[in-house]
Amino acid sequence: MIYQIKDIDLALINRLRDNNYSRRIKSHFLAYGTKYDFLRFFFMEYKGERLGMFSEFNSALMISTFDGKELPEEMLEELSGFVRILKPFSVELERQYGEKLAVLLDDEYRSEKRTEFTYVPTGKLPPLEVDELPKLDDVYKILAQCFPRLEDSYEMWLTDTSHRIRRGLSQSFLMGDYTTATIQYIIDKIALVGQVGTIPEERGKMHARTLLYWIGERLWQQDIAVKLFARPHRVSYYEEIGFKAMGIDTVLERRDEKPSH
Repeated sequence: MIYQIKDIDLALINRLRDNNYSRRIKSHFLAYGTKYDFLRFFFMEYKGERLGMFSEFNSALMISTFDGKELPEEMLEELSGFVRILKPFSVELERQYGEKLAVLLDDEYRSEKRTEFTYVPTGKLPPLEVDELPKLDDVYKILAQCFPRLEDSYEMWLTDTSHRIRRGLSQSFLMGDYTTATIQYIIDKIALVGQVGTIPEERGKMHARTLLYWIGERLWQQDIAVKLFARPHRVSYYEEIGFKAMGIDTVLERRDEKPSH
């Protein structure tokens, strides 16, 4: 059984397994609570037992299980039916279930592989001029040239990013007027880097590589571990920066949507 819940608290969310998807769910809850229509939370229950939960935020699902719980085939089948009805543009869930759900939804969703990386610090922060409190309009000007989905989503992106930054859940970095990176969440001393971009005329000059290394060292100084997800063919690129591959997850994206950058 899958059903929406509004009466949840942080203690309940903290029962979820320690993984990226649980942290994403937690970041949504800490940012917005349960009072907005664009964010909903659901329980997954099987034979009277709560197995996990997921969030729906701006048409993206983040799914995770509670510690010690597993999703049986029947629950995955029900989840696939729920996805067909809801039609989110993306679905992300724990590594062991991604491929199974992809098979059940193959006619409507394409599956994309993402490698999880963790930064291994060297303890050497390079002297680099990075704006740690940039104007978000300057950040967006770069990202809009790098991520097709952001081209027509300025107000939504600005509102969400500024909202999370004010609550200490996110941060943007700007190097010059050509390269940027945004932390998607800072939860439990773990930061997830996303939306790394360089304007077209400055690509190929190692700007993004330099900024990512600097971010890894800078946040390590603050006792924050840095993670990111990227396509598997980029493993050598991120390893050269100092990231270690930790495993491969499956992300589902609706076939009628533009592929993510």
